[in-house]
Amino acid sequence: MSSVLVVGYDPQAIPGVDGKDLRAALDVELARFGEHGIDAAMTLIVFDESAEPTLVASLTKQPWDVVVVGGGIRKAEPLLPLFERIVNLIRRHAPQAAIAFNTSGGDSVEAAQRWL
Repeated sequence: MSSVLVVGYDPQAIPGVDGKDLRAALDVELARFGEHGIDAAMTLIVFDESAEPTLVASLTKQPWDVVVVGGGIRKAEPLLPLFERIVNLIRRHAPQAAIAFNTSGGDSVEAAQRWL
């Protein structure tokens, strides 16, 4: 079974956003992976000192086939340093994994499937 790690920005940390509703939508997307026979996990991080250890723990938990980096991290200009750290941590701690990018929380399965 293929394995995918989805990395996203914790919706609870986004000011002015209903983090509960956004998290529910992310959980629905995570469940879609199972419908496609893909083992998937999600790691949600924030832009602080916990980001790197949290991500490294997830990246080294198992060998991932694909790591999907969410648009919430990639598209927000203030998060550019975090995005760069994430890409380099993936290269270092999961070098066997393809790196994919979704356009929203609702197309992570399709992003991963491009590389599976």
